[in-house]
Amino acid sequence: MEHSTTKDSHAHSSVSECRVIELARNRHANGSLSVVDNGDDAMPFAVRRVFYLYDVPADAERGGHSHFTAQEMMVAVSGCFDVTLDDGVQKRTFTLNRPYQALYIPTGLWRTLQNFSGGAVCMVLTSERYSEADYVRDYAEFKRLTGCKLTQNDAQ
Repeated sequence: MEHSTTKDSHAHSSVSECRVIELARNRHANGSLSVVDNGDDAMPFAVRRVFYLYDVPADAERGGHSHFTAQEMMVAVSGCFDVTLDDGVQKRTFTLNRPYQALYIPTGLWRTLQNFSGGAVCMVLTSERYSEADYVRDYAEFKRLTGCKLTQNDAQ
């Protein structure tokens, strides 16, 4: 099924757009507090959904998909894990291990999460509510959607 935003989200996505965002951090003698606020200028999108990954075995892999419209921010609320992002041409891996840092992931990028430490909790904030139609879960289909980047690179 062809999605209406395929051209924008997969044909033009790049791992260079990904970045770690410092969340507001308030330190106190009795503990720290980090805030995610939709009105904050640092937020690249309004949060419409939040979910958590936890109890992930150390040798397990999560993710394995891209999105047509959903943007995400991932936070290692506890422990650490790696996030490998793929734009069809390049891959980039981020290690998340600080609860006051969020990895921004724009649309059109394949993501894989691995190397979870014991007790790791991954909080994901998304720009969209859940819709199965927003997912590309087949890597061959993802490569087809991003294939035009290879011809663009050859032309340069």
